Amino acid sequence: MTKTEMTEPFLKRLRINTEIDEEDERAINSLPIATKRMANGELIASVGDRPTACCLVTDGFILRSKIVGTGQRQVLAFHQPGDVPDLQSLFLHIMDHDLTALGHCVLGFIPHGALRELIKRRPSVAQALWRETLTDAAIFREWICNIGQRDATSRVAHLVLELYARLKAIGRTDGLSFNFPATQTLFADAVGTSVVHMNRVVQELRNQRLLDFDRGRISILDEARLRKTADFDALYLHQDPSL
Repeated sequence: MTKTEMTEPFLKRLRINTEIDEEDERAINSLPIATKRMANGELIASVGDRPTACCLVTDGFILRSKIVGTGQRQVLAFHQPGDVPDLQSLFLHIMDHDLTALGHCVLGFIPHGALRELIKRRPSVAQALWRETLTDAAIFREWICNIGQRDATSRVAHLVLELYARLKAIGRTDGLSFNFPATQTLFADAVGTSVVHMNRVVQELRNQRLLDFDRGRISILDEARLRKTADFDALYLHQDPSL
């Protein structure tokens, strides 16, 4: 995989709502990036680690999670191509959560020193990364609302629409379908419900002809009705450059 192929999903995300020029893109493409392929369930970083590089998701997915005192896992985010999920490690030096590969994925590790030098030299890139961090925080806020105030069916519908909207923005969907290797257990951990209830929700969404889940592929069958079920407003994703 070439350097350009490694950075293209990331640049696509930045182009959605930030003004970066050709020199900025060349500077990003000149970063030293160590490619690593990781298998499903492999730990990328865990609580207590002190990373020396940020990971760029180039292909596949990773999940952010935390184990609570009872040993149960709460999924905090699903990250997809173009995301730099541990960007905060530039300034928060110790990890307070885990990053884990979700299915097979390709990551690019960028040394902190190179990133710090880049944001000093290219203020527009620094602004773009700051905006990405703020968008990440906006998504966290929506996840809190999702778990705290919506019923389980709406939570799942909302999560699927979020995944779809973000993948569509970088050209990683096929019509209303996309690949996503999460199990029902992971979905349950993300939306705060039991696996048994998650199974009921999946069957309900299928029976209502809203969604279809088939071996790591999700298909939206009726987007308008699914948005209504989910109470979905994409504003929090900040993908509209006019806003």
